Amino acid sequence: MSAKHIGMIVPTMDNSFFSSLAVQVEKAMADRGYQTWMASCHNDAEREKEYLRSMADMNMEGIICVSGLSDLPKDLLSKDLPLVWVDRVPASSKPVPWVANDDAHAMEMAVDHLIMQGSSKILLLPGFLAEQQESPRVQGYRRSLEKHGIDFRQDYILQRSGIRSSEEETGELIRSLFASGLTADGLITSSDRAAFGAVRALQSIGYFVPEDVRLISFDNSSYSAMASPSVSSLDRKTDRLAAKACEILCRLMAGEKDVPMENIIEVTLQQRDSSR
Repeated sequence: MSAKHIGMIVPTMDNSFFSSLAVQVEKAMADRGYQTWMASCHNDAEREKEYLRSMADMNMEGIICVSGLSDLPKDLLSKDLPLVWVDRVPASSKPVPWVANDDAHAMEMAVDHLIMQGSSKILLLPGFLAEQQESPRVQGYRRSLEKHGIDFRQDYILQRSGIRSSEEETGELIRSLFASGLTADGLITSSDRAAFGAVRALQSIGYFVPEDVRLISFDNSSYSAMASPSVSSLDRKTDRLAAKACEILCRLMAGEKDVPMENIIEVTLQQRDSSR
């Protein structure tokens, strides 16, 4: 019997969250008799669109996509090709089920925690999006600051270019901001790898975590607990995200029409030394 195939597209494999998600999707689909073809679009919106077209042309049974697009062009995919968004949800004329965390709520939780610990000047690195739409993380950040009576500052939102590693770009952004005369006593990064770059950059200019700057990251990879200091991190539950995405894709491929369109996986905050 010939193998069945699905496609999976991620923004980059140079990120523990995306690589963990890919590994778990591949395993879950292999257990169901599918081979998974992986594609990393290197944070390039046009490359992502080309991968989507190519996978449709290759007659994949379905696609799981972690997208960087703000919207899905009408002519990009066949109406009959099963598609599930994970983590990010582009606007689309075609109804597409999605599985994601509530990033706005997760960010609000992180900012609330830093403020309760005594921080008031909080930098945010929300993560790279290929088409630069406003991240839900920024929305949650604004919401928490407003709730606590702290003014929102656009110059405290540090956007990466997505060209080089998250550690390098995060470090450069932080050094540049402090060199401009601004300071901060709190920081939230988009990933644990970005957090490690932030810690090194802060140390290089004479600031220490958590004594001078409290830090929270997204992802809660295994490295966050082993770092020094250990990094407080938002656990996005990649196992549950992958399992739900695979379940929904399989139901679509089986011809089911009544799959749930909106699927939220809860985020929890693992508090460690970096935010004490």
